Amino acid sequence: MDGQAQDNITALMSEIGRAARAAGRALAKTDTDTKNTALRAAAASIRANAEKIKAENAKDMAAARAKNLTPALMDRLELNESRIAAMAKGLEEIATLKDPVGHVMEEWTRPNGLVIQRVRTPLGVIGIIYESRPNVTADAGGLCLKAGNACILRGGSESFHSSQAILACLQDGLKAAGIPLAAIQMVPTTDRAAVGEMLTMTKYIDVIVPRGGQSLVDRVMRESRVPTFQHLIGLCHTYIHSKADPAKARRIVLNAKMRRTGICGATETLLVDEAVAAMILPPILDDLAKAGCELRGDAAVAKLDARVKPASDADWDTEYLDAILAVKTVKDLDDAVSHIVTHGSEHTEAIITEDVAAAERFMDALDSAIVMHNASTQFADGGEFGMGAEIGIATGKMHARGPVGVEQLTTFKYKVRGDGQIRS
Repeated sequence: MDGQAQDNITALMSEIGRAARAAGRALAKTDTDTKNTALRAAAASIRANAEKIKAENAKDMAAARAKNLTPALMDRLELNESRIAAMAKGLEEIATLKDPVGHVMEEWTRPNGLVIQRVRTPLGVIGIIYESRPNVTADAGGLCLKAGNACILRGGSESFHSSQAILACLQDGLKAAGIPLAAIQMVPTTDRAAVGEMLTMTKYIDVIVPRGGQSLVDRVMRESRVPTFQHLIGLCHTYIHSKADPAKARRIVLNAKMRRTGICGATETLLVDEAVAAMILPPILDDLAKAGCELRGDAAVAKLDARVKPASDADWDTEYLDAILAVKTVKDLDDAVSHIVTHGSEHTEAIITEDVAAAERFMDALDSAIVMHNASTQFADGGEFGMGAEIGIATGKMHARGPVGVEQLTTFKYKVRGDGQIRS
């Protein structure tokens, strides 16, 4: 990029940042009813403009086919009627959530009479950088709005037209409620230099949320001067314990892998106790193969089904985001935990067992953001957690962890009330 082009990107992003900062200050003082009016009006606009959104999405899908994107990425990109309706419903659900802004988290009185409150307050301006999934535009915009934050969205080039159409609906909602349009903005260029600018905008952006593949996350973590919510890869595991119910395991595993293979909550590695593998695995492997899943397993697994390909060492460290599953036998629960600790990404892990004590031991032993018992890892989702939607699954250990919803998009301040006290 020549100097003039870089100067233009810098100027563009500075203008967006200044507008976002001003809108964020206004939004922090906006009452709950006004924010909810904007969310419901945005949902109505999405429904009213469903055909336009589909038409813009068709442009993105055509370009993606020309680039030979994988079926999993195409699935993440596609917006059909049900997914458009889900975006609108998600905004309406966010409107029903309790407003976190102003919530008194804790209050106490000191011996000297000072009354101290810890009160939730917006973060300010949030930058969200994401790839492929245009529905993130609605989720992120809606959640930031409810939490009193302005946001700057930078979607992937693959979803540019779709995301712009959704942004227009969100801004229809802002107009209806009298909220500055700069409260939800989108970077209007696919130039990757804009991402580099966002990562240095400490004057305007308070936190960056990366949501995408390993290369995007790596770049953000490496280059960002703005604090980030870490959203690492979803190398999720499902472990079938020796006391698992076979029918329950069969149903859960198929869903955990194949419901949607391109989401970060999809199971990528299946672990099974070797004592029950020969009994419990064959029907599970058959279900997966018939559903179009490529199976890669260790020697013990390969003996159970001729369709299983030999797994390489790299398979245990791979987030496929595709119809591919690595399957491994383990000695026991401790061996399963050891494998997950060694190869996992601290996203989501599940155990299938009727032994409650074993399940508790599994969940206590792992430090992943989400641990589950007898449930599909595909439930690793803010909407399924009752948060209305999510910006992503945070796998870091500072501030936010797990689904990032409205509460996680706030910080807090202390309000101290006195009556003339001075410190000796």
